[in-house]
Amino acid sequence: MSVSSRLQTVYGKSEHVVFDDNSRIVFFSDIHRADGSKADDFIQNRSIYLHALDYYYNNGFTYIEVGDGDELWENDHFSTLLDTNLEVYLKIRDFHSRGRFYMLLGNHDVFKRRKSFVKRNLYQYYNPDTDRFEPLFDNIKIHEGLVLKYNGTDFTVFVVHGHHGDLLNDRLWPITRFLVRYIWRHMQFLGIRDPFSPARNQARAINVERNIINWVRESNQMSIMGHTHKIAFAKPGEAPYFNCGCCTRKGYITGIEIQKGQIMLVRWNKVKEANNRIKLTREIIAGPEKIRSYAASKF
Repeated sequence: MSVSSRLQTVYGKSEHVVFDDNSRIVFFSDIHRADGSKADDFIQNRSIYLHALDYYYNNGFTYIEVGDGDELWENDHFSTLLDTNLEVYLKIRDFHSRGRFYMLLGNHDVFKRRKSFVKRNLYQYYNPDTDRFEPLFDNIKIHEGLVLKYNGTDFTVFVVHGHHGDLLNDRLWPITRFLVRYIWRHMQFLGIRDPFSPARNQARAINVERNIINWVRESNQMSIMGHTHKIAFAKPGEAPYFNCGCCTRKGYITGIEIQKGQIMLVRWNKVKEANNRIKLTREIIAGPEKIRSYAASKF
């Protein structure tokens, strides 16, 4: 099946969520919450991510996680990730309990496609302080894609992880996962990059993006994705492909916001002040642009 066919299929079966000019939505992708080991790319940015979640929760945002939230290729058990990042999951639970959280699956957490996996690992967790199981993401629905429909118009924004443009990480994922888990994870300790990951292989990232952008252009469909770990922000008149980036770069994380009918790309940084104190800051690095300008664009 071609990339276009794969994406069109996911688009066609995705749940529709209405948004408007009063909506506040934040998108993060490729968090890769892991086990705290030397192979864990998220642990260095956990404090930044938590700070950002506090900001978005307190300011009434809905959080959409655009896949690869959990690193389940390199780690056998979700319980290990939960023990390492319990504070993170409990903060996300705050969004979920108020109906402000959507979780999409990616290639590294594709196991969330199985309802049995989700029910066993995500519905509840064991709290050692109370010596009982308590709700985590009770009855959560895992999405492969979402279609955000601009209220009062026919204009939609498609949200999907984006590995569908990457054969090795889509249809052939069991093979790729085996190689990542048992070979390239250990080679990472020696500084050797994983050739299967577009996040670590520039040529692969460019090829995946080319496939995705061709579909975006052909289908005239504004899309927000992740997977490549490369930020992307289209200007009105260009093929409307947006990429959140990731949460695994050293010292910062990137994401996309929609608010007041505008879309923007943001970066949360660790900044050392003159007194050597660390300050966490949010900056807009692209946009804002009005959503309606993409609805009116020809490309």
